[in-house]
Amino acid sequence: MSRFLKFTLVAGITISATATAVWPGEYGLGREALPEEIAAWDVKIMPDGRGLPEGSGDVWTGDEVFAEHCAACHGDFAEGIGNWPKLAGGQGTLDHKDPLKTVGSYWPHLSTVWDYVNRSMPFGNAQSLTPDDVYAITAYILYSNNLVDDDFVLSHENFAEFEMPNADGFIVDDRAVTEYAIWHGEPCMENCKDSVEITMRAAVLDVTPDEEGTETEAAAPAEPEPVEAAAVEIAPEPASAPDPELVAAGEKVFRKCKACHQVGEGAKNRVGPQLNDVMGRAAGAVDGFKYSSALEGMAADGLVWDQENLAAFLANPRGFMKETRMAFAGLRSDEDIAAITAYLSTFGE
Repeated sequence: MSRFLKFTLVAGITISATATAVWPGEYGLGREALPEEIAAWDVKIMPDGRGLPEGSGDVWTGDEVFAEHCAACHGDFAEGIGNWPKLAGGQGTLDHKDPLKTVGSYWPHLSTVWDYVNRSMPFGNAQSLTPDDVYAITAYILYSNNLVDDDFVLSHENFAEFEMPNADGFIVDDRAVTEYAIWHGEPCMENCKDSVEITMRAAVLDVTPDEEGTETEAAAPAEPEPVEAAAVEIAPEPASAPDPELVAAGEKVFRKCKACHQVGEGAKNRVGPQLNDVMGRAAGAVDGFKYSSALEGMAADGLVWDQENLAAFLANPRGFMKETRMAFAGLRSDEDIAAITAYLSTFGE
């Protein structure tokens, strides 16, 4: 229990006054905290949703709130900027040599996301968000991890129904039974091994100094093999206009792209190039935009953004183009890819 000092001013001199009888091992100062005082500090959220305030937030509201309060550090797509944490991606990497631990790949409880955002974010202005803001941000983080659709609404009513992918990935810590006995005894302080050799370098963290003759590249995690680009075939002109319903669906999907790309009249290059006339266009052909060396290399090999290549790139940007600068993780459904390609096909020069 919390115990506080009490002071009394007597004839201009401050003296301490003790509370009740001194307990063994205690200083005997102050008093027990009242239940209402404890409750004021008790803002924890439990995995089953206990402690949540009433409220709700949808993905697209979360997109806007995230862009205003979170994207400066965590990126527009929760991909992280610089050394700030990545909140999305990393699925299927926990058994890798260098796993990417994000909300989607590692965190076992959604309550941890809500509690941490509510308690500690945004950085430098903690606890300034409303409950609805926190619900919306949490929904957007789930969406950025491809765990919910874009029409998802998170609230105190459906919160406990959502199960994180790694919910079963944590086990009870049994080291007190299985390992502590191994650690007991006098520690070895010198000549503990016959020889010492370097088996790993922290090159992946950029903290290993460059030294002539060191082979830091051997310690870095293996890069995934690039996906072979499909044979270049310029798609024929469509015989008729695309399905209006598919185009409308593609306009909604394109919301994921608007932070970096523009289309339509007056479209300009932003973080990414403008996408007018992208269908059937040679890669790397937008004037005034500085492309990555990865894209320039594939463009030199004749890459054209036909239906097949664009669909493959949108599904898995880094798989299709190794070392692409595009941070977006990719679209997870064939329906979304078909919709956005139909939508982009309506924008010419």
